[in-house]
Amino acid sequence: MPVRVKQLGGALGAEIGDVDLSAPLSDAEFSQIRQAFYRYQVIFFRDQRLTPEEHIEFAERWGRININRFFGAVPGYPMIAEIRKEPEQRQNIGQCWHTDHSYDAEPAFTSILYAKVVPDYGGATLFASMIAAYDALPDGLKKMLAGLRAKHSSRHAFGDGTQTLETRRDGRISHPERAVQDAVHPVVVIHPANGRRALYVNPDFTVGFEGWTQEESKSLLEYLYRHASQPCFTCHLSWAEGTLAMWDNRATWHRAANDYNGQRRLMHRITVEGEPLSR
Repeated sequence: MPVRVKQLGGALGAEIGDVDLSAPLSDAEFSQIRQAFYRYQVIFFRDQRLTPEEHIEFAERWGRININRFFGAVPGYPMIAEIRKEPEQRQNIGQCWHTDHSYDAEPAFTSILYAKVVPDYGGATLFASMIAAYDALPDGLKKMLAGLRAKHSSRHAFGDGTQTLETRRDGRISHPERAVQDAVHPVVVIHPANGRRALYVNPDFTVGFEGWTQEESKSLLEYLYRHASQPCFTCHLSWAEGTLAMWDNRATWHRAANDYNGQRRLMHRITVEGEPLSR
């Protein structure tokens, strides 16, 4: 039977129906899901009931799993990172626009997030298409960006300078000594699966353009961030228990809304390794 695909936004996002991820997927089903993923950049599955083993098995269909350096793992499952906010905590994880692992020389391909506990209200995740954002840039700016490379780093986000953050103090983020990753990537990348160009800078991890000072980089980066976060390039996911989402880190940004203080939110995340980016 064909997999049901319902587009959710003009720029990106689709809900996949008639699929039980706890059961083995046929090659035909997986091929349809993969095609939808490359087309819509973010896909969602509702009403899933997955064990950690099933979550891992699904992720391994996409590639090799990354063991997260900074987040605590689900007990007994080092491949699954725990993204958590307790009722007494005020700060959430991932509240600013970002692309997972852009600070790695081979950035993450996809992240697969599974909702275990969700608040009664709030806690949505927003996504933005860097393909749509690039397409909408003026032609002259596209030409200029084509020759640029940008520096990305984990140091300012996860290193010693973040010790005062609540997420560091309460142990949700740890191991600042592991924040030694610096990478340089093209500002405009060509997606290896569909050949489309995407903007590849993000507010959390990009620190400047190669050969430019931070001050010289600041104005252009801020312009690109304002441009790429426009609502016309975005969609949002309201979570329910059992929802699973996966997004293409080579083509999207995401951020988690922090509008549910006093409530618990618990997510299980698996990240799949990627490959060097080309322009």
